[in-house]
Amino acid sequence: MSSNARYVTQFRQLHAGGLLLLPNAWDAGSARLIESLGAKAIATTSAGVAWANGYADGDQLPIAQLVATATAIARVIAIPLSVDVEGGYSDDPAVVAANVVQLASIGVVGINLEDGAGAPELLCAKIERIKRECAQRGLDVYVNARTDVYLRGLAPAGQRVAPTLARAAQYRAAGADGLFVPGLTQADEIGEIATGAGVPLNVMLRPNLPDTAGLESLGVRRLSAGSNLSEEAFAHTRAGAQEFLRSGRSPASPEAMGYGAINGLFADR
Repeated sequence: MSSNARYVTQFRQLHAGGLLLLPNAWDAGSARLIESLGAKAIATTSAGVAWANGYADGDQLPIAQLVATATAIARVIAIPLSVDVEGGYSDDPAVVAANVVQLASIGVVGINLEDGAGAPELLCAKIERIKRECAQRGLDVYVNARTDVYLRGLAPAGQRVAPTLARAAQYRAAGADGLFVPGLTQADEIGEIATGAGVPLNVMLRPNLPDTAGLESLGVRRLSAGSNLSEEAFAHTRAGAQEFLRSGRSPASPEAMGYGAINGLFADR
């Protein structure tokens, strides 16, 4: 049995009830650390992966770099892995599907695929092609269709529920398994979209988001950390490097992990 088949059922079941807290890693080290803390699944952050490889976020990362990162993560974790593929790194559905097949072949069981500023029909075509190409190879991928109606302000505030649900219907008909609506934070709108989407709703961590109990009661099935963890890692590294360059010393930090604790994460991998 392939690693894809082994974990995809588990990943789907995590969306069946309750609220899945899905931390976003950016490399094999961060993924293994997050797994060790009890995460039920790992997702990548496109921003964090791009930054870790020296690229800006926004479909700039070469697909080979993404596949290499996913391969490294899959080697060190024993829980489901979902990968943010942004827009699929192409406007050609056949190329996008080929990219996803590469990922599924190394054990990836889920993807985030976004519409961005593009037409929803293009994302539908990508989803349909992905599902067809994976099925032909005996692979199964949970497609979390991301719509940027809220994130990009594609409709006026207070008028975003209807276009979001319209896109949800299109993406569901194309074969999407979940709906990701980053930027959605208002409780009444969350509840309306969760009820009408027809697939599990995923929201992204924001300061004014309802708490986890509130999200679960509204029908949300997945909460993503987004780029928050990688942003914090950059902030801590910046602070440490600034102090070292200033004084030749590192800042005293009781939260710092020791060499042995970190090294031990990989001793049996």
